[in-house]
Amino acid sequence: MKKFTILIVDDIEENIYSLRLLIEESFDVNIFTALNAKEAIKVLVENNIDLILTDIQMPDIDGFEFAQYIKGVDSIKHIPIIFITGIYDKDEYKNKGYEVGGVEYITKPINKNLLTSKLKIYIDIYNKIKETTEKLNTTQDLLIQNSKLASMGEMIGLISHQLKQPLNVLSMSCDNINMAFDFSELDEECMKRFSENAKKQINYMDTTINGFLNFFKPNKIKEHFLIKNCIDKTEEILKNKIKLYDAVINLDIDEKLEIFGVETELLQVLINIVNNSLDAFKERDIKNPEIFIKLYKEKSKIVLILEDNAGGVDKENLDRIQEPYFTTKENGTGIGLYLVEIIIENSFQGKLEVLNGEKGLKFIIEL
Repeated sequence: MKKFTILIVDDIEENIYSLRLLIEESFDVNIFTALNAKEAIKVLVENNIDLILTDIQMPDIDGFEFAQYIKGVDSIKHIPIIFITGIYDKDEYKNKGYEVGGVEYITKPINKNLLTSKLKIYIDIYNKIKETTEKLNTTQDLLIQNSKLASMGEMIGLISHQLKQPLNVLSMSCDNINMAFDFSELDEECMKRFSENAKKQINYMDTTINGFLNFFKPNKIKEHFLIKNCIDKTEEILKNKIKLYDAVINLDIDEKLEIFGVETELLQVLINIVNNSLDAFKERDIKNPEIFIKLYKEKSKIVLILEDNAGGVDKENLDRIQEPYFTTKENGTGIGLYLVEIIIENSFQGKLEVLNGEKGLKFIIEL
């Protein structure tokens, strides 16, 4: 666990030295120092500081102005500030210190027991927050891992579906060969047709399996890739299921748009969403099922919209649809869309919005 880190700001080196000794006598912490506000800001920008102890009377920028500046910067405004002063000890100054964001106000000469007790409070809070954060991160990691395993299960189901057709064709071809042999019709032309057809089906299965193996490779190399390629691969992987349900994919996309990231992760997002739509078509027996995919650039963002005509979901379910383990499917895991949101936010620094469109469920993805 990272040590608690303190920044001491004082324009007198002797004060810094004595305060540092006092703190290190009681606590195992990291301490940074600065002789003025400018130095302090540099330390804050370059390091993770957990608490600031600052003098008020300093040249150029005093402690109050320094605190006001900190509270105006999003990345550091959360850091608690303790004012330490030997001059500004009147109530009006203490009130001002609290108004500009100070959490404590200690006057000199410093009471060691008082300072130690106050520091202990902040260090204890820090440790509890760190512990809670680590537990939350562990929980999220487990959820992501479970999501990936469930997604893999769905993909294996798709592989099985993809391979059934060529295996059935091969089985029928073998039956035809046996029949031709039984009726003495097994000639060179018959064997040639069988050989060509068998090789065609085997090549198809080999290509299918290799495609899925590439999908599951733990390749985290980020690169620029065309989003159109992901859309095409999604259609290829799901083509048998799309054909089975007579679904139509309508595209309105800018084919030149590319993005930086891991291509297989965006592919996983698209497969999850499109596969959900296909399942909805089957469950609701939708006639003339359609999926609409739109891709365009808006200012600095790439917008990808997917919408089906399966009728959407109830409002109470819509509010919960991105929660882990929530599902409206009879045999669903409820983690597909949770994984989709994590990938979009963490891998592509994007945003996902799910709503009911005019015809069905609508996914708006900003990348």
